Amino acid sequence: MNVRSQIAMVFHLDKCIGCHTCSIACKNIWTDRKGTEYMWWNNVETKPGTGYPTAWEDQEKYNGGWEVVDGKLRLRSQSKTKSVLNIFHHPNQPTIDDYYHPWTYDYQNLFNAPEGPDQPIARPISMITGQPVSIEAGPNWDDDLGGSPVYAENDPNLKGLSEEQRQQLSAVERLVFFYFPRICNHCLNPSCVAACPSGALYKRGEDGIVLVDQTRCRAWRACIAACPYKKVYFNWSTGKSEKCVLCYPRLESGQAPACFHSCVGRIRYLGVLLYDADRIEEVASMPAEELVEAQRSLVLDPNDPEVIAAARANGVHDSVIEAAQRSPVYKFVKIWKIALPPHIEYRTLPMLFYVPPMSPVMSNRGDHTVDSATDDLFSDIESARIPMKFLGNLFGAGHDGKVRYALRKQKAVRWYRRALTVGDVDMATVDRMLREADTTAEEAEAIYQLTSLCTFDERFVIPPMHREEALQMLDDPMEHKQAAGFGFIAAPKRGV
Repeated sequence: MNVRSQIAMVFHLDKCIGCHTCSIACKNIWTDRKGTEYMWWNNVETKPGTGYPTAWEDQEKYNGGWEVVDGKLRLRSQSKTKSVLNIFHHPNQPTIDDYYHPWTYDYQNLFNAPEGPDQPIARPISMITGQPVSIEAGPNWDDDLGGSPVYAENDPNLKGLSEEQRQQLSAVERLVFFYFPRICNHCLNPSCVAACPSGALYKRGEDGIVLVDQTRCRAWRACIAACPYKKVYFNWSTGKSEKCVLCYPRLESGQAPACFHSCVGRIRYLGVLLYDADRIEEVASMPAEELVEAQRSLVLDPNDPEVIAAARANGVHDSVIEAAQRSPVYKFVKIWKIALPPHIEYRTLPMLFYVPPMSPVMSNRGDHTVDSATDDLFSDIESARIPMKFLGNLFGAGHDGKVRYALRKQKAVRWYRRALTVGDVDMATVDRMLREADTTAEEAEAIYQLTSLCTFDERFVIPPMHREEALQMLDDPMEHKQAAGFGFIAAPKRGV
């Protein structure tokens, strides 16, 4: 058992209000430099929708992630032959049009316009070329556009839905959408790291954060093609790849990442998980329908004496083990099993998990009651406006069983709290619902407390990074961040 520690995250989608505060916080800190105008390390998408970059989930187009061929894992975008043929150009990576053409405005035309009969305007100009540009897309261009025939209807997660379900999603009276914030998943089995010919991308051994050593990056851009989530970007000014660094200089000083700290809806949780690194290939090679539970099995119990002993033997500090025991992520993922990885079928084993959102249902109201045609307490989950198949494609590798389990447990928690606070639901019904949702009153109370009444320190259990034990122990954190996208310790090197 090769026990290692990994920083992991949970986003509670039922609490996201789509304010984009997280995106702006990240943009102001990390991607406000020349060459990063189009980059959004954190972005918030509307689902159903095509996202940013456009249709990033369509791996028939982008060939990102891993696939299993003859029982062995293989990069979809890379092979020995492709490495040579695509070394100067990857045909499966997004173009600037797939992202968007970043723009600003010619304010001088507005401020310095001579007096005249017409109202002067600030025309949009490209932030790359400085020339006038026609605005056609943006990082959240499909924001709130549920039912849109341009964006929502082209969501790759609609695959497998019946024509009736597709029409219902776009019908005015059934319009529905939810927000889907995304950052780098800092995967256990990152395809971007495996694809890099220069070895510039790497996982930090002490916490699993995936970074780019820009002194080694040679602009092959294999990482961009290989990442199925398209969370690695190319800086056209420096000729280097850049990506989310999980604000590790903040983590090293005990602070939450900027997007986490600024989150208005308090949807974000951060903690450390212990996992068995020897089983990564085995788990990533399993059939798609088994991947969610297989990844959960990879996460180890931090209270198990054998796990603790193996972790200590592998150099994991006691303070990190203690943080893993208090990790909110461990509770959501392993104990309560209501947080799920996005597109686990890409086999990168993402360390960002999502609590799937509840959605409205179609029902009839009369005599101050909601008319239900069935005695099934969870019928509204089955008839929710967002089809289970859609959520299954997003969070269950095409299988909606795990999503259904998470939503049933969330509903049971709601009814349990309603019985306690409002009193219009009898406890006999609540007890039956808790049993059918595979939970207890004690667990429901714990989920409620961590979801609704949690403090800052309960949401973010940040372990000591122990940089004195790391490979880069001689580098000052504020200086070392320059090797991960903020600048350079030495001048950039181009070419082979």
